[in-house]
Amino acid sequence: MRRLALIGLFAIGGCVTPSIPIPPPDPARMNFDVSIVGTTSNAVFTYPPEQNYVDSIVYVFNRDRGTGIITTARPDGSVGPTDPLPAALGEQVVVTFERDDQTVSTCIRLRDGAQSSTDYCNP
Repeated sequence: MRRLALIGLFAIGGCVTPSIPIPPPDPARMNFDVSIVGTTSNAVFTYPPEQNYVDSIVYVFNRDRGTGIITTARPDGSVGPTDPLPAALGEQVVVTFERDDQTVSTCIRLRDGAQSSTDYCNP
């Protein structure tokens, strides 16, 4: 009887397929168009097609200002251009892609255009 119970547990465990982790957003593929008008600075975010992010909920959050935007990735996994996010050069911005089964994020120091693969946020 005990052996049968163990076999049943292994059979149930065999039906669960672990999900394959998706990669966090690549800073080199992120693009921010930063505009400064007077004392107001905003950034518009775009990300090229990425199959791992298809139909994800996308959060772009400025850690320094405590504000952000929420949007949805397209069916090809691309994003944007988003609504403007209040942000200035050098501020810490977190980009998060959320799927039903996983959430991944990358935090960068904002620059105009493509982001740096080495200029991450402070711990």
